[in-house]
Amino acid sequence: MFNLVSKYQPKGDQPNAIKKLVDGIKKGDKNQVLLGATGTGKTFTIANVIQQTQKKTMVMVHNKTLAVQLYSEFKELFPNNKVEYFVSYFDFYQPEAYIPRTDTYIDKTAQTNKEIEMLRLSTINSLATSNDVIVIASVAAIYASVSPEDFNEYRIIIKKGQKLNQKHFLYELVRLQYKRNDIQNEPGSFRVKGDVVEIFPGYTDLYSIRLSFFGDEVESIQILDPFSKKVMKVWDIVEIIPANEYIANHKRFNESIQRIRKEMNERVKYFNDNNMLLEAQRIEQRTNHDMEMLEEMGYTNGIENYSRHLELRNANETPYTIFDYLKNDDWLLVIDESHMTIPQIRGMYETDHSRKKTLVEFGFRLPSALDNRPLNFDEFKAKIKNAIYVSATPSEWEKEQSHNKIVEQIIRPTGLLDPNIEIRPTKNQIDDLIKEIDKQVKKNERTFVTVLTIKMAEELSSFLHEKKYKVAYLHNELKTLERSKIINDLRRGKFDVVVGINLLREGLDVPEVSLVCIFDADKPGLFRSEKSLIQTFGRAARNEHGKVIMYGDKITKEMQSAISETDRRRNIQIEFNKKNKIVPTTIIKPIHDDLKSNDDVKLIEAMFHKNSSPRNKTKAIGILRKEMLIAAQNQEYEKAAHLRDMLIELEAKVK
Repeated sequence: MFNLVSKYQPKGDQPNAIKKLVDGIKKGDKNQVLLGATGTGKTFTIANVIQQTQKKTMVMVHNKTLAVQLYSEFKELFPNNKVEYFVSYFDFYQPEAYIPRTDTYIDKTAQTNKEIEMLRLSTINSLATSNDVIVIASVAAIYASVSPEDFNEYRIIIKKGQKLNQKHFLYELVRLQYKRNDIQNEPGSFRVKGDVVEIFPGYTDLYSIRLSFFGDEVESIQILDPFSKKVMKVWDIVEIIPANEYIANHKRFNESIQRIRKEMNERVKYFNDNNMLLEAQRIEQRTNHDMEMLEEMGYTNGIENYSRHLELRNANETPYTIFDYLKNDDWLLVIDESHMTIPQIRGMYETDHSRKKTLVEFGFRLPSALDNRPLNFDEFKAKIKNAIYVSATPSEWEKEQSHNKIVEQIIRPTGLLDPNIEIRPTKNQIDDLIKEIDKQVKKNERTFVTVLTIKMAEELSSFLHEKKYKVAYLHNELKTLERSKIINDLRRGKFDVVVGINLLREGLDVPEVSLVCIFDADKPGLFRSEKSLIQTFGRAARNEHGKVIMYGDKITKEMQSAISETDRRRNIQIEFNKKNKIVPTTIIKPIHDDLKSNDDVKLIEAMFHKNSSPRNKTKAIGILRKEMLIAAQNQEYEKAAHLRDMLIELEAKVK
């Protein structure tokens, strides 16, 4: 059973939102929308819905940063249940591609993350074996995964006292993709010492499984600390699942090879018949090489391109995904920031198809490679049983799916109001901005300024700097470490103003910012649409003195709609505050260490100086990796993800 653990009780709009969402699910409403303003506790509301409906749940978001934050929050709210994390296991991924215009072939380059691989495998195992599961997933969930039938078939259940031939058991471990390793404690490996077999499961590095044999009988099953080798638990039964997410079914291997060879011959004939001799030679050589590797090693680079044949699927048949582990269950899908996540899901299929179609046309891949793909949007919708779309600015599509039955969560339990909004003319706007910044500096409060072009952002930043204001320019070329440092320095007072083009980025909920200035507010474009303006207004919604100034010479339809919606939400909150005698107060949010004050990171900076030796740079990466693993073990997932991003950047510099 799901068991929500929290010292807080639903407040403000939360009780009503929870009741409406739960009632909607019980009535059989397939799609619902939760319109939740910034800071209203949408995650806590969803947690209460899970508690009351007792449904397996998948929460999808559009990027890894938000996924980490939600994973941490749900782990805290459901400490006694299985909260899993399922995102792409690539830290870096350059897909295979061909550019006909320049006759350039780009081979696949990828850097996988072992920790995320473990978490993905843990997710699949939990879904296959448990009911109390909450999966926090990115849009990687719509990409192909192992079929439930194969995953369930390739597992071994062992009981104390069971008759089991040790040699046969080791063969079964290898069949489950485990590798013998008598030196390192590595997930997905095993070691043998006499009558003792120690197994390191592929889904965790927190324990190992020791099986002691007496002849052909399992004498004991012990769960060990993998480092100290102390016995943590003694079990009577244990289940060994595959060492990694993808596993080949050997029973159909020969048929798979025959299918690949047949398709290759058909494709070679097609190219020859159309006088495409280079393409015919290319596809024949590449496919023959891959088949030789598959027959000899059971694996080849790009094996995923043969997934249709390896799984004996038909052309255009929907690939297996993590959703197939939920198809027989009564489950709930929550799409967070749906105005961003849904378009990303919608666009994945076409992007992938276009790239692979070019590879097929020029003989780099067989047509069956097109079936190694993400779900298309119709297939994705067909998987949904119950869905809640969560956003402060839901799109028309989400509203249509819910038949405009929108559950609103506008009231903030903290009492904070949406900001006051003013419209001012563009004439003398820079002078006006300076006056406002001076007021902010006197109050010790911060300012965001958003403009439309890079040139304007650079020139405005330079101008303010010349006027002796403490200003920073936030742009898309800044790396994770630099961006985080600027925001933390703004909060600490090292900067008074941050100028940028898109200040809607995650992680920009800065309570110290009480003023947002929007230049060219009346210009058409994505960043001046109604939804973007409402999101931008929200940057000033964490401070009791929140105010927005829009500079423009006319009031556009988008501006008016955004202002009207903000005023509506503000009035609802004012009434609630009066009724409950709540005085709005600025959110107090700790400033997380951006690692610059850490001695190890100072050492890392020194080691990455342009004159630093390769040895020092390697040492710096080792220090950072250690910090990342410590943060992960302490369940400081946001910090661990931040360190991981730093690590990727530093490794890229070394390369």
